[in-house]
This record gives sequence, structure tokens and C-alpha cells, in this order.
Amino acid sequence: MGIYWLAAERNLGDAALPALSPENRFDVAYKAIMQCAMIALHANGYRTLTSRPGHHQTAIQSLPLTIGLATEETIVLDALRKQRNLADYDGGPVPDSAVQTCLACASTLLNTLKTWLAKNRPDLL
Repeated sequence: MGIYWLAAERNLGDAALPALSPENRFDVAYKAIMQCAMIALHANGYRTLTSRPGHHQTAIQSLPLTIGLATEETIVLDALRKQRNLADYDGGPVPDSAVQTCLACASTLLNTLKTWLAKNRPDLL
């Protein structure tokens, strides 16, 4: 779990660097979201098969079950996943508004996850 924490926090910090392109800032903020989603799964005894398509979608959409994330927040995270796919696979530009949303969501998710872990799995902190 510690490796995921370090990576999620590092990626969130990197995403805040204004010298990076919007696409790279978005990418590393999204990676922090995925790392949080994977921690949530692992903390509940589950994992996704990263070798199969759809593991990002599964990890994000499981957040209401793993840490009780609100459905509305999950919908936003899933929209960011779709934006990430467009940027990665189609090479489309990422608007600054999407970067800011991704950064805010990653930060909120990290804090939500830490709170959940402190209450439910303090052994993992």
C-alpha cells in the first residue's frame, strides 16, 4: 500500500506544476485517481486484472462500494476517465478546465480515501 500512497501523492504534486503541459498535468492527476481507486480495492481484498481492458472503469466505478464515495463524485471521475482515453488514444488537447477538475478530484479522493482508511483500515496507514 505504501508504494501506491507515495506514487499518488507524488503524482498529485507533479500535476500541480505549472511548467508541465496541460496534457501531462491531467495525466499525472488522473494517475493519482487511479492509484487511490486501486488502494480502495486492495483495502477491501479485491484487485482488477490490469492486463484486461476495462480495469480503469472497474476501479473507478467500484469506489461507492469500496469507500462509500458518492455516486455524483464517481460520475465525475468516470467522465475524467473518458477524457483521459481521448487524450491518450486520440491525441486530443486537454482544456485547462479539465486539468483543474482532475486536480481537484484527485485531491478530494485522496483525502476521502485517507479518512476511510483511518476509520476502517488504520493498519494500512
